[in-house]
Amino acid sequence: MDPVAFVREYLLLGLGFDRLEEGFVDAYTGDPALRRQVADAPAPLPRDLARRAAELRTELPDVDLTADRAAFLDVHLRALECSGRKFAGEDIGFVDEVHAYFDVRIEPGSEEDYRDAHRAMDEVLAGGGAADPTRSLAERLQAHRSADEIPPERLAECVEAFSSALRDLVRDRYPLPETERVEYEVVGDKPWSGFNYYLGDYRSRVAINSDLKQHMANLPHLIAHESYPGHHTEHCRKEAGLVAAGQQEQTLFLVNTPQCLMAEGLADLALKSIVGGTGGAGWGLWAQEIYADLGLRFDGERAEALSAASGKLLGVRQDAALLLHDRGRDHDEVAQFLQRWTLTTPDRARQSLRFLSSPLWRAYTSTYVEGYRLLGSWLDRGADADERSELFRRLLDEPLIPSALR
Repeated sequence: MDPVAFVREYLLLGLGFDRLEEGFVDAYTGDPALRRQVADAPAPLPRDLARRAAELRTELPDVDLTADRAAFLDVHLRALECSGRKFAGEDIGFVDEVHAYFDVRIEPGSEEDYRDAHRAMDEVLAGGGAADPTRSLAERLQAHRSADEIPPERLAECVEAFSSALRDLVRDRYPLPETERVEYEVVGDKPWSGFNYYLGDYRSRVAINSDLKQHMANLPHLIAHESYPGHHTEHCRKEAGLVAAGQQEQTLFLVNTPQCLMAEGLADLALKSIVGGTGGAGWGLWAQEIYADLGLRFDGERAEALSAASGKLLGVRQDAALLLHDRGRDHDEVAQFLQRWTLTTPDRARQSLRFLSSPLWRAYTSTYVEGYRLLGSWLDRGADADERSELFRRLLDEPLIPSALR
């Protein structure tokens, strides 16, 4: 099959999944006629979509594509075949589901790592206002987080300050089209803390969840993740590069595909990659200065130390998903597991459980866990800040997949 015709079939297939579950297509910036064609057709049957994905995957070796494009399409067709089977009601084990979607194999984490994280966090919280030894670590952490909350009436200006500062850093290192823009809005009743809606033509709308209190330590990560140099920046760079060069498969971004793992890993590493030197140290003091300009007190060194100490808790959410979907544990037990190891409130644990329980998003937590691990180890291959910066640029610009990084 001609490469252009093959990619067109891939786009039609991917767009068809949005007829089964609205939101499956996270972003589409290609030919609007294709989207209208899918919208005007009868709703597809899940098994037909799965069968078509398998057919295209069989035809792929005979299509004249470069190796990286062929590898990209292969793992994404595998993911779509699995999604079609799941929508059709087929029982697929959770570990196999994650592998088909995201091109990774997952395993349970270590509770000893989680205990080590708690001990390290306890040391960080030994000083300052959260130091009362009569309170549990969870209570002291909650006190620390309460003191770290951004007053709701100050949130908009904090968002703008960090977006502007990060945008300047990104534009200096990874040039963006002059017309690129991000607009922010506050929403509620969502299972996530923030979400990037890429609109095409180098524009994004970033929604911030008002149901979750926003904290000074987290906001720089959130803006970096969703905008600069995270999702918005990646979309812009790929649209200006890969799509302009004819790789139309990059106009479609689908949930539950390897794209997601690569994008979430990149975005979770975004702040460390754009602020500070080798290893990403230094974002705390950088953020402290921005908050100081806004008249807000923020202990950047302590925030950075607490973030590093809690790093070994990365796998807790994935373990919770394994308990829920692989081992059949009930919601109450999984919520208690989350609350115990993440040291969060019951409400926050239930919010996380809501995300893990969503039919569309239930496997998605692995994109953050495995994406951070895989892309982080890859970036750490950089011998200095310049090499790390170049590796991050490749993540922004190239159609990389998890197995290629491994």
